[in-house]
Amino acid sequence: MGSAKAVTDATFVSDVLQSDKPVLVDFWAEWCQPCRKVAPVLEEIAGEMADQVTIVKLDIDANPETARAYRVMSVPTLTVFKGGRPVQSVAGAKPKGDILRLIETAL
Repeated sequence: MGSAKAVTDATFVSDVLQSDKPVLVDFWAEWCQPCRKVAPVLEEIAGEMADQVTIVKLDIDANPETARAYRVMSVPTLTVFKGGRPVQSVAGAKPKGDILRLIETAL
C-alpha cells in the first residue's frame, strides 16, 4: 500500500516540513550502492507503517539545495522530521531494526 515517495527541492516544504505526521527522508544518490541496499527496507517499512509515518526519498544530485540546507555530507542519510524539524538522523545503510528505532523517536 504505502511506498516511498520522491520529493524535490520544490516539494520538500509541503511534503516534509508541513506534513501532519512524522516523515523519514532518505537522502540518496543514483550512484550510491548502500542507498540501493537500504531502498527495499524503506519500501517495506513504508508499507507496514503508512498510517504512522511517511517515507520519502530525495535525490541529492537532482536536489542539491535541500541536501545543502540540512548538511547532508554522505549518502544514504536518513533523517526523521516531526513538526517541520529534523529530530533524528543517521548516515549509512542500516538494518531494518535500526531504522524502526530511528522512526520510533518521532512517534
